[in-house]
Amino acid sequence: MSGFVPSASGPGLALAMRFALRELRSGLRGFYIFIACIALGVAAISGVSSLSRALTEGISKEGQSILGGDISFSLIHRQASDPEAAFLDGLGAVSEIATLRAMGRLPDGTDQALVELKAVDAPYPLYGSVDLRSGQTLTDALAGPGAPWSAVADPQLMARLDLTVGDVLTVGRTSVRITDVIENEPDRLAAGVEFGPRLMIAQDALGATGLVQPGSLIRWHYRVRLPGGASEAALAGVLEKAEETQADAGWRIRSRANAAPGLQRSIVQFSQFLTLVGLTALVVGGVGVANAIRSYLETKREVIASFKCLGATGGFAFQIYLLQMLMLAAIGIAIGLLLGAAIPFGAGAALSSVLPVQLAPDIYPGELGLGLLYGLLTALAFAIWPLGRAHDVPPTALFRDIVAGGTRIPRARYVLATSGMVVILAGIAILLSRDKELAAIYIGASAAAFLLLALVARGVMWLAKRAPQLRSTELRLAVSNIHRPGALTPSVVLSLGLGLTLLVALALIDGNLRRELTSNIAEEAPSFFFVDIQSHELEAFNGLLEEETSGATIETVPMLRGRIVSLRGIPANEYDTSGGSGWILRGDRGITYSDVIPDNAQIVQGEWWPEDYAGKPLVSFEEEAVQELGLQLGDEVTVNVLGREITAEIANTRDIQWQSLAINFVMIFSPNTFAGAPHAHLSTLGWDEPVGPEEELGLLRTVSTAFPTVTTVRVKDAIEQVDSLVAQLSWAIRGASSVTLIASVLVLAGALAAGHRNRIYDAVILKTLGATRGRLILAYGLEYAMLGLATALFALAAGGLAAWFVITRIMGGEFVLLPATAVGSALIALMLTVGFGLIGTWRVLGEKPAPVLRNL
Repeated sequence: MSGFVPSASGPGLALAMRFALRELRSGLRGFYIFIACIALGVAAISGVSSLSRALTEGISKEGQSILGGDISFSLIHRQASDPEAAFLDGLGAVSEIATLRAMGRLPDGTDQALVELKAVDAPYPLYGSVDLRSGQTLTDALAGPGAPWSAVADPQLMARLDLTVGDVLTVGRTSVRITDVIENEPDRLAAGVEFGPRLMIAQDALGATGLVQPGSLIRWHYRVRLPGGASEAALAGVLEKAEETQADAGWRIRSRANAAPGLQRSIVQFSQFLTLVGLTALVVGGVGVANAIRSYLETKREVIASFKCLGATGGFAFQIYLLQMLMLAAIGIAIGLLLGAAIPFGAGAALSSVLPVQLAPDIYPGELGLGLLYGLLTALAFAIWPLGRAHDVPPTALFRDIVAGGTRIPRARYVLATSGMVVILAGIAILLSRDKELAAIYIGASAAAFLLLALVARGVMWLAKRAPQLRSTELRLAVSNIHRPGALTPSVVLSLGLGLTLLVALALIDGNLRRELTSNIAEEAPSFFFVDIQSHELEAFNGLLEEETSGATIETVPMLRGRIVSLRGIPANEYDTSGGSGWILRGDRGITYSDVIPDNAQIVQGEWWPEDYAGKPLVSFEEEAVQELGLQLGDEVTVNVLGREITAEIANTRDIQWQSLAINFVMIFSPNTFAGAPHAHLSTLGWDEPVGPEEELGLLRTVSTAFPTVTTVRVKDAIEQVDSLVAQLSWAIRGASSVTLIASVLVLAGALAAGHRNRIYDAVILKTLGATRGRLILAYGLEYAMLGLATALFALAAGGLAAWFVITRIMGGEFVLLPATAVGSALIALMLTVGFGLIGTWRVLGEKPAPVLRNL
């Protein structure tokens, strides 16, 4: 009669818990890697989610200061009309601000810089404060009778032009004197992407610059402070009223709830990517969980056999060790949650001078719960399989398995349970992602890499087993160790493979992007963009370029800005953009008109209109956008330009090569669409042969002096700025993604530690037979080197394929395999496997033979 048989009332689980607790009284030795793997993955997921939440909460709390008001109304090219201004005045206190790009020049013409010019009125800012280096108020700093007008500047502009307070700068057709330096500008984030440092002037000075011309690329912002701290309901009512009564205004409306939509969108996307990276780290750590459980069960074979001999069922044994695993996982999850909860507080203190907004650190239960859920599901997904294998194996087979080392598939219930956990884990990751398609691709690729790594490990073992006999004893021993029963090959390849694959993919994507920027684009792009060329200046301007340059290509097109109001009669804010190209409907777009097909365009569908076309307005749309937005030839597109809504029919689609940085537009209209509309022109200049920086800068000075109201953008400067941003972002992504490599290293260390038991027997027998420590170290080093090389080759192939897909299919660029990345990945794999392997081997070789031989 067995003492393990549970009663009808079901005390079996309680009894299993008693045995589980008793076996854990000996401590956690052998489970440190298990706990560390779970803790690392949970900390990564919960920490990233909490930090993202802290950032978005910080933006929400500072929404009024970031936006500059409770509501912001923005117009392009024009100021608000009298009825529109009256409507705004009826809402509350109003501040009018103008922003545009201009050239800031030293009075002697020796140097100049592109600046983000901001003209403010007396009420600015409605919320927050502009902090100046001297401590004076903005009103006092901008006070002045006239030219030179007063201005305050960003520290970058001061450094760029070697300015000091009191120096004079020429802007457009007037001069400004720098009276102070900007330390803090509360609404800077609301401006979006900026290509130059800030220069702030009073609105009275804006007219004197001569930059405000019909069609100039200038944005007018009207910030409104609602009376009495308006509630969210009152705010929603104002927004609804604005849409109903001012539907034709064509302005872009934002509220304090979405003060920095671009930043919030970037935070969400970055958080989603890092959450997937954390999930990858957790899955890699799952390999460590499986290794730890498998190794632990190896030491418990006699115990399990004894249980079964005394009448315990396989289910009872499974319950004992499943409960142990859950308790250990709980420890790892708890550690991970504590670390994850601390990350926003630590980041807030460490990055306060770098982050664009003040964090709102707090304990966020939802984000921590997500980490807990992922950690628990991962632990179960990787633990059930090895636990299930010990369920119904008879005691004799358990003892015999010490020698046989065979692999068994557990019974169907455990296979199904493992599969179910994996499906649930993947499903939750996809459902909780903002971009479900990208998440599905990422998870699918990770799963495929995981399966391929298992096949690679089996393939390496198969090749080693069939390798010809080698003369070198050390090499022969190394090859034998790769394929023998209980070999470390699967553990090493799986543990390192995913982490290295991810890092190789990120490194190749980064390298190709920067190569595209600094090489291909820099070679193909024009040297200069000239913006806001007025129609009456166009002929003289082109004449100056032709006179000052030889062998240069000059291209000029009309330039307007407009916002898509609706597609196919569906309002833009309600249009389905799940297929992509949603960016086209956010904010305003550059548009132009032409009676002939541009030289750099290729018609994909439809036909171009005749040169003398005078019928219904037509538009040529970018082909990829048409496909992603689900549009067809004949569909109607309504845009708001200069406060007027214009509806045009899609006549044809074009293929656009954006990476050339040539003049390209998503929409090109038939010329009759904008007949009589005021507008400026955009021009590019590119030399057919390379020229030195002296010639480029000389032309920049000449153009800035002759045409002070024309804004000049030197493409090389813009590329360098973008390249710097890409480099910083890439290092941030790779740094965050290194958590996967850390998990890989932990799993590798655990796998090697788990194999030490067998290695001790091997080393003792070989040393007894005359092998020296040096020869054994060489043999083991060769084994680890071959495993590391196999893993590196897989990581290079899989990571290269992933990077190729992202660069060519998603970004539409040209992919090149970079040799330095290949060598780097191989070196990382070799150093990790050989280094950790030899550290463990040195300990193994130090074991005394006598105790081991007595137990054989």
